[in-house]
Amino acid sequence: MLNVNDVELHYGASQALRGVSLDIAERKITCVLGRNGVGKSSLLRAIIGQHPMSHGEVKFDGTLFTKKHVHDRARAGIGFVPQGREIFPLLTVKENLETGFSALPRGERNIPDTVFELFPVLKEMLSRRGGDLSGGQQQQLAIGRALVLRPRLLVLDEPTEGIQPSIIKEIGRALQALRDRGIAILLVEQYLDFCREIGDHIYIMDRGEVVHQGAPETLGEKSVQDLLTV
Repeated sequence: MLNVNDVELHYGASQALRGVSLDIAERKITCVLGRNGVGKSSLLRAIIGQHPMSHGEVKFDGTLFTKKHVHDRARAGIGFVPQGREIFPLLTVKENLETGFSALPRGERNIPDTVFELFPVLKEMLSRRGGDLSGGQQQQLAIGRALVLRPRLLVLDEPTEGIQPSIIKEIGRALQALRDRGIAILLVEQYLDFCREIGDHIYIMDRGEVVHQGAPETLGEKSVQDLLTV
C-alpha cells in the first residue's frame, strides 16, 4: 500500500528525519509512537507532501509519490487528519464536511453514509457551527471530513490529544471499523494504551529514526517502554 524508503527531511540546517523506512499494509492499523520532538509529525508531512524530503522516496500502490503535490496525493486516496483538528469554527458541520469536496470529481461530491454511520452525532449537528462543538466532536468532524475523500489510506496525527476517554473509545472503534472495510490506517500517537488496543503493527521513533518495530505486544517490554518515557 504505502512504502516509505530511507527518508530524510530538513528544516534549514536542522535534520528532522534520518533514513526513516516503514511499510503500511492494507487492512492494518499502523501506529508510530515516540516522545515529543522525535520527528513523528515531520514523517507525516513528508508522506502527505506538506514538506519536501531531502532524500528517499514515498510509494503509494507502487507509484512514486515523492514529488507529487498535496492535492495529487489526496486525489489518489490519501486522507489526512491533522493534529489540532483544524476545522473551520465559523462554518457549519455540513460546510466543514463539504470542504473535502475540493479533491473530488463533481459527480462524487457528496457526503458518504459511512461518515454518519461511524459518527451519528455529526448528522444531528449538521447545522451547528464547528466552533460550537466539543473537542471530541470536532475530532470526529475532522475524521469525517477526511472520509469525504473516500480514502484508501487514512493518516492521523495524534487524534486522541485533549479528548475525553469516552470519545477516544468511539474513535478507536471507528478506526477499527474502517480497517475492517479495507482502509489502511497510519496513526501517530503518544497514547500507549490506545495503540496497544487497536494497532496491528507498531513503529517507535527517537531522534528522527525508527528504533523499534513489532507487534503491539512488544509495547510491554521494558526496553521498549524506556524509549517512550521522558
